[in-house]
Amino acid sequence: MSCCGQGRWQARRVNTEAALPGAGANHSRPASAGVLFEYIGGTGLTAMGPVTGKRYRFGRPGAQVDVDPRDASALAAVPVLRRVNIDHTAFYT
Repeated sequence: MSCCGQGRWQARRVNTEAALPGAGANHSRPASAGVLFEYIGGTGLTAMGPVTGKRYRFGRPGAQVDVDPRDASALAAVPVLRRVNIDHTAFYT
């Protein structure tokens, strides 16, 4: 019986999703080099980073996404986004 290629498609889909900003976000992860933002609006939001050109997708209220530090000041000006301060000591206790 021949393979329909479904396994290859599934692997490609998983790898693509993992590359998207905020995909598979785990809120107990250690701090990254990015700046964490949380969406406090009512539905969802896609914001474009003016410096990097990256697309940041906040799919629902409360969604948190790591933002490139070069785009952080512009996203901080968006009224429905707030910067999340991470307690770094919580990861080492």
